Amino acid sequence: MLWANVRRLNEERGITIILTTHYLEEAEEMCDEIAIINHGAVIARDRTENLLAQMDQKSLVILPEGPSDAVTAPQGVTLERRSDGALVFSYSRAKTSPAAILDSLRVAGVGIRDVKTQEPDLQDVFVSLTQSA
Repeated sequence: MLWANVRRLNEERGITIILTTHYLEEAEEMCDEIAIINHGAVIARDRTENLLAQMDQKSLVILPEGPSDAVTAPQGVTLERRSDGALVFSYSRAKTSPAAILDSLRVAGVGIRDVKTQEPDLQDVFVSLTQSA
């Protein structure tokens, strides 16, 4: 209920709300603009979607039908084999298309039972920026 009232104040009355939080999921959902502070200094300040767009990484999670030992990752893609059988292909959106990954599965003769993508979130942006600062 509190957050609904905060959103209403912002949307209906145009009131700027300053939110300080360590809960980045909350900030990502609530805020149009984010400032990231590291050791007392603002190291990034931009619209939320612009901060998220800085992260070029993306993951394609494949749940294969049957054995997947023959699958290899295309060049520039990392492959993680999870204990539940899922294959996680991490790649640069700028350098690799999901089609290249799906082609590698087809070439290996592996069917797909399920597929989903994982996008970077504000936590990923925060870690990236604060580790390099």
